[in-house]
Amino acid sequence: MAVSSQLLPALAITTLLVTISIFIMRRLGTVLVPQPANEPNPLSVASYPQDLLSKALASALSDAVIFPCDEVAFRKSMDSYWAQQECEVIPSCVVQPRDAQQLSTAVKILKREFDGREEGKKDATGYGEEKPAGLFAIRGGGHSPIPGAATVEGGLLKEVTPSEDGSSVVIGAGAKWMDVSRVLDERGLAVVGGRNSAVGVGGLTLGGGLSFFSPRFGLVCSNVTSYELVLASGATTTASASSNPDLWRALKGGSSNFGIVTSFTARSFPCNMVWGGFLYMPSFQATKTLAAFHECINRAGVSIDNNAAGPIACFSYVQQLGIQAVSVNLVYTAPQPHEKKWPLYWRNSPFRPLWRFWSTCKIRTLTSATDEMNSLNPPGRRQLFATTTIKNDLATITQAHTAYQDAIASLRHVNIKGLVWTLVLQPLVPDWIQKGDANPLGLHDCTDNLVMVSFTVNWNEAHNDDFVKTTTRRTVEHIETIAAANKTGHRWRYLNYCAEWQKPFEGYGEENWRFLREVSGKYDPDGLFQKGCLGGFKLSIENGEA
Repeated sequence: MAVSSQLLPALAITTLLVTISIFIMRRLGTVLVPQPANEPNPLSVASYPQDLLSKALASALSDAVIFPCDEVAFRKSMDSYWAQQECEVIPSCVVQPRDAQQLSTAVKILKREFDGREEGKKDATGYGEEKPAGLFAIRGGGHSPIPGAATVEGGLLKEVTPSEDGSSVVIGAGAKWMDVSRVLDERGLAVVGGRNSAVGVGGLTLGGGLSFFSPRFGLVCSNVTSYELVLASGATTTASASSNPDLWRALKGGSSNFGIVTSFTARSFPCNMVWGGFLYMPSFQATKTLAAFHECINRAGVSIDNNAAGPIACFSYVQQLGIQAVSVNLVYTAPQPHEKKWPLYWRNSPFRPLWRFWSTCKIRTLTSATDEMNSLNPPGRRQLFATTTIKNDLATITQAHTAYQDAIASLRHVNIKGLVWTLVLQPLVPDWIQKGDANPLGLHDCTDNLVMVSFTVNWNEAHNDDFVKTTTRRTVEHIETIAAANKTGHRWRYLNYCAEWQKPFEGYGEENWRFLREVSGKYDPDGLFQKGCLGGFKLSIENGEA
């Protein structure tokens, strides 16, 4: 967990659990100097004092707290993030709970501090400040591009324990998907899980979660049978269909607004190998790729093969080389053993005839497939996500790609060092959404094939941050304007891809949003995770409530 002065909202992918860092409650702007990627921060971490809250945590959890004076361990924690921005947020201490009991102790201390601060902020009328400062942040995998979202090398709650009959697996909230697939590959099993091996289990799952297996089983969150979590009171509880069912449903896309999850129990199923990889193509294939993507998604809604994962089409501008390139990820989750040809579904798809430089598609383990996804965007650079959703309309898809290309001109003019500007298109088909357990995402009655239009942007130097963010936001909003004019927009936004300025819960619909607020109020009545916890998208704050 983390006590911070940087009061930025964060993507849910970081709002996970387990390793907690306490940030100093003051502005670091005059002290913390953002650095270019791969260059050390000149700030001496040993210069930070231990505040009373940090001392209280250390007194109760002496073997679980790291202070800046332990420079080697502390610097290792700070350098462990995927996004360079996160490495530049310096906490006053890091708490690494080794089990749910230690986490409970930490939460009780934080809650006591939170209550004291809230009481101290009340004036004569009994009302506190409109926007109370955050007290801590929660981190699991640390795969977030937003500073202040979370901190430290993540989590010791990393167990991956399959059941004896292979029907389920208990996953510690500090695990990354590589930890899960490596254990399950050896047993010929899989779960509906992440497609990037370095992404944390908790953040992806609490935000909804897309998977190679979604056509067969639905979203990641819809395949979790129970959650163990620590509530704001410090009590440890279980949420399942039979125990706290309202909390169980709220956790399926409601992010970190209800407590700190310590473990997930997910359904598992037989899976030996998958077929998959990337097609790499020159930029002149962009138009044909867009058409192939559109046609393939229309086919998915009619001619269903549940073993064919949704294609992921990426269009990247690499400024250093001055080139654009196209890549498409294809996966089939039940290939014929020793089959050298493409699976029949992809062999008959419009992607097969596209001219390409090369292909990495082959039969491989699930870990290998997710490792390849991770290798294409390694850690150590500044990162930004943003997203919107449209219907699978070819004209709108094409105009979205044009908006992506139009932005390149302004990016070229600034000459941003190390810039990779990527447009990513991914499908979401109604049949996938309706499988598995019910969730509050607001998609249960969707009848349209949808396309998530996302930007993944990375670059080297901090002085370009504002320009990159502004350009990305302007481009996303331009695409939304296009979709509105074409009547092909959709209200839903995938929380795990949202930028800090976006409001994903509004896209869940008023009824679901109200349900999530009610559940948050029931299990966290004083608002510890709404007001005291940095990171993630907040329910009441987004609705204008204190």
